Amino acid sequence: MLWSGWGDPALARELPSGVRALLRDFLGVRAPDVPAVGLESVRLPPVALPEPLLGLLAEVVGSAYVLTSHEARVRHTRGKSTPDLLRMRAGDGSAAPDAVVLPGSHEEVAELLRVCSAERVAVIPFGGGTSVVGGLTASGAGFTGVIALDLGRLDRLLSVDAESLVASFEPGVRAPEAERLLAAHGLTLGHFPQSFEYATLGGFAAARSSGQASAGYGRFDDMVVGLTVATPIGTLDLGRAPKSAAGPDLRQLVLGSEGVFGVITSLRLRVRRAPDERRYEGWRFGTFAEGTAAMRALAQEGPLPTVLRLSDETETMIGLAKPDAIGSGGSGCLLIAGHESGGVLEGGSVAARQAGAAAVLTRMGGEPLGAEPGQAWERGRFSAPYLRDSLLAAGATVETLETAGFWANLPRLYDAVRLALAGALGSPLVMCHISHVYETGASLYFTVVVAQEGDPVAQWERAKEAVNTAIVAAGGTISHHHGVGRDHREAYAAEVGPVGVSILQAVKDRLDPAGILNPGTLIPPPAA
Repeated sequence: MLWSGWGDPALARELPSGVRALLRDFLGVRAPDVPAVGLESVRLPPVALPEPLLGLLAEVVGSAYVLTSHEARVRHTRGKSTPDLLRMRAGDGSAAPDAVVLPGSHEEVAELLRVCSAERVAVIPFGGGTSVVGGLTASGAGFTGVIALDLGRLDRLLSVDAESLVASFEPGVRAPEAERLLAAHGLTLGHFPQSFEYATLGGFAAARSSGQASAGYGRFDDMVVGLTVATPIGTLDLGRAPKSAAGPDLRQLVLGSEGVFGVITSLRLRVRRAPDERRYEGWRFGTFAEGTAAMRALAQEGPLPTVLRLSDETETMIGLAKPDAIGSGGSGCLLIAGHESGGVLEGGSVAARQAGAAAVLTRMGGEPLGAEPGQAWERGRFSAPYLRDSLLAAGATVETLETAGFWANLPRLYDAVRLALAGALGSPLVMCHISHVYETGASLYFTVVVAQEGDPVAQWERAKEAVNTAIVAAGGTISHHHGVGRDHREAYAAEVGPVGVSILQAVKDRLDPAGILNPGTLIPPPAA
């Protein structure tokens, strides 16, 4: 993973000259005055952990797995939000951990948490490093130091129960490797978020990830049937059955907790038989409202495709659903549908499911565009983060944000976010698509592009604060699948209210008395 951007550096690409001209003429984008720094030029604070304490950590995992090199610390500094990347490109490594520690077992994780709790060392669990909400920003205030707890060595498929369709994994398994391992058994998770190529299964659970095929396979939290979690006071082993009436489901306490209550060391996941066939196609609707109504009809009446997304007029015009051919969009609103057979649902061919969905979409005013738009989306569906890197290098501030609401409230939520962005940024380019659907509502995923100001981090933070306030006021959730981190912390507190915050803090205080686990994430600090 590129330390100051996304993915494989070999796949980075320059913006086409036509796109650069559009950015310059319509948004006033100009190349930054100062180029991005190299890895060796990132400014890091001195290692705060004393040698004897580093020795204690080495006794647990082995000296080869306690890293304090410049490169290791840089690569574990922050996540992949636009403010994270802007700071790293400017050489600001002030949030770097003092050391990177790589445990090799549940027992080693548990012992590390015991040592760090006793010595007041903050612990930032680190999977694929793909957080876009400030969830990996280390803070050493009040602590002896900070370690990044890299779970990359916990990377095994532990078991497959083909009868129950349950597979057990360690948390450091990356999504492509999980699919490869399951394919040998004719199985799949069916979880394909945009972070798919680099994110880990533990990270998916910790942030309540939702993949592009969620209409067919569900969200990642729907897939988790069991968890083992190491905490500073002991081990939680959760999930004896698919469902239970034995009190509140404590699995739900861990899912979405972003490492503030404990460290996931294994997951038991519902899997599905791999599909026999996949087909993707495109449809055109005249307006976003018409396309939204068609999606609601599919979600409530069926048949629901495995993949279903709808771009608004601006996103369709820009062609963002085809990142590999940006600028090649059309009019109206583009809907992408994906259909599978033999995996998600029993019975029914792809052709039958496709025909059933087509009948609904046609009735709702849709125009079929054939397979090409869907195939173009499939080819480029993991490419958008690379496009963001190119835009940042060109002098544009570009970021994504998302929310969700009930169908009846979706237009209000859509308008509120767009108005907040316009008020904070002037005349940004704002694109949106519906990315996930349910019987009762859907998510809205926005992409924002604007010319960078002198302080682009402050520029985006101003916009983010305005949008967070607008989402809460409009009755939406502050995050559908990116998580809370630090960026959404105060808005999340407003969403759940003071009683909700007090419950979270009580759990934190009980499981993590020294407060070492990902401090400052998810739960707002107590009022002074």
